Amino acid sequence: MSGSDAGDSSSSAEEKKDKVKARVSRTSLILWHAHQNDVASVRKLLEEDRSLVQARDYDSRTPLHVASLHGWIDVAKCLIEYGADVNAQDRWKNTVILGFPYSMLDLPLADAEGAKKHSMIELLKSYGGLSYGQSGSHFEPRPVPPPLPNKCDWEIDPFELDFSNSNTIGKGSFGEILKACWRGTPVAVKRILPNLSDDRLVIQDFRHEVNLLVKLRHPNIVQFLGAVTEKKPLMLITEYLRGGDLHQYLKEKGALSPSTAINFALDIARGMAYLHNEPNVIIHRDLKPRNVLLVNSSADHLKVGDFGLSKLIRVQNSHDVYKMTGETGSYRYMAPEVFKHRKYDKKVDVFSFAMILYEMLEGDPPLSNYEPYEAAKYMAEGHRPMFRAKCYISELRELIELCWAADMNQRPSFLEILKRLEKVKENTPSDHHWNIFAS
Repeated sequence: MSGSDAGDSSSSAEEKKDKVKARVSRTSLILWHAHQNDVASVRKLLEEDRSLVQARDYDSRTPLHVASLHGWIDVAKCLIEYGADVNAQDRWKNTVILGFPYSMLDLPLADAEGAKKHSMIELLKSYGGLSYGQSGSHFEPRPVPPPLPNKCDWEIDPFELDFSNSNTIGKGSFGEILKACWRGTPVAVKRILPNLSDDRLVIQDFRHEVNLLVKLRHPNIVQFLGAVTEKKPLMLITEYLRGGDLHQYLKEKGALSPSTAINFALDIARGMAYLHNEPNVIIHRDLKPRNVLLVNSSADHLKVGDFGLSKLIRVQNSHDVYKMTGETGSYRYMAPEVFKHRKYDKKVDVFSFAMILYEMLEGDPPLSNYEPYEAAKYMAEGHRPMFRAKCYISELRELIELCWAADMNQRPSFLEILKRLEKVKENTPSDHHWNIFAS
């Protein structure tokens, strides 16, 4: 082969790579815009590339699946106008989750029916959308099983929960977190909104989180105390941590001294090393400062919490990777492979840990001048936040760079991270002074 031929071949290979990258990015975009009910952006993408109407994530879910689940009528009409398959199947079909027979929603219409989006149901049916039991690959209608088995020793009578002096400490799309009192003890109660207590998807997520928490026992993991599964509203009860979350703490304190940051990082890494223990690996998938809690106002002990997006994976070996839902978690702390809807493993949590350690040392969230989605996109393109603080301990900077490596196989395990942090701690005086911004 001549030099020019080799050059042409190399150039051709690079062009193919660029096209693949662009395709992945556009797939993420149309799924995101469908999720955000942004019909103008969806239409613009389809005008540029009509084939994106059949774009799929790693769970094989199309933009129409996303729009159907949320009830976004205008987005659905636009997708159908551009030829969306109203009977596109995702990869889940019928399955068993954590020992319970559960029929996952695998058609756009099934998504709409499960989420009780009545206008969307009518729209999809008018275009030939199949309902429950109309195809051999789909599930027959059946009663939703109880969230969890009856007569559990952790089932809590809701009348034992005292909300008379309660206050809201968190809110989400499915419910709220309240400080309450149970048998004289302050507790945190995640309470599902009453109007969602019959929703299939919400019940599934609630049951999944409870099943995970029941199994967890570690000093650096928020302690599960019980749940209300037999009466409405569904509630999940954990210990109440008086110190609030790390997000608020950093907002008030700014950059932490190296010794404090190391101690905090050690607590987070201990909790995560426990979760990543094989063969039953729990991938958190939403590790961020809001989900790291301070035990008390003295901030001398941290715990990892909020397992609503976590996944329990039984691995055969330490190199297993999984096909799981893309774009799960919070964008600013999201690993590139998740944003790109690629296969990923427990190392996504290591990437998020790097973002948190960076934030503790810098005093600001990573890429704080970007919107969360744009920050995730920027990092998925290979960029990383800049180190601005003076006097970085070189070992900490090296650890952060290792943990946010683009190749997830290059990222260390949390056991390795613990060893590195312990070594840095030994050589870091507690009165080490920290100058924040470079001049």
